[in-house]
Amino acid sequence: MKNVLIVTVLLALLPFCLNAQEDVEKDAIKKVIQSAYVDGLQNKGPVSDIEKGFHPGFNLLGLRNDDLTKWPIYSWIKYHENELKENPGPPKEDEIVTCKYPVIDITGTAAIAKIELFKGGKKIFTDYLSLYKFEDGWRVVSKIYFRYETKK
Repeated sequence: MKNVLIVTVLLALLPFCLNAQEDVEKDAIKKVIQSAYVDGLQNKGPVSDIEKGFHPGFNLLGLRNDDLTKWPIYSWIKYHENELKENPGPPKEDEIVTCKYPVIDITGTAAIAKIELFKGGKKIFTDYLSLYKFEDGWRVVSKIYFRYETKK
């Protein structure tokens, strides 16, 4: 009888343990996205943080004039480095990009994150990031996006 009670209690606690582990993984994914992408690429952060969070095989896929474009991470980093050389100071307050995380879905070592980027209180992008968990942690491996039109 005692064994049945122990098994019942363990089975009842199992969903809570699984949810706690998923929350840990979601937090790790948010940390990578925030450090490498939002603070790194969007807000003029250090290249080392970008390289930690993006896999070298990363590609940004875009849609322009009904054509699919592809931009590898090394090109994006080179663009970032050139921006830092031209304007090394931190972004002005109204240029700082912030992020919301409406969806993070994880299956084993694969994940997707739907994120929304804001500048000056206005939504500028909705991004869909694909991530894999490697031995050294989560890394962004691809991105597709939607850019919101800004009225000038």
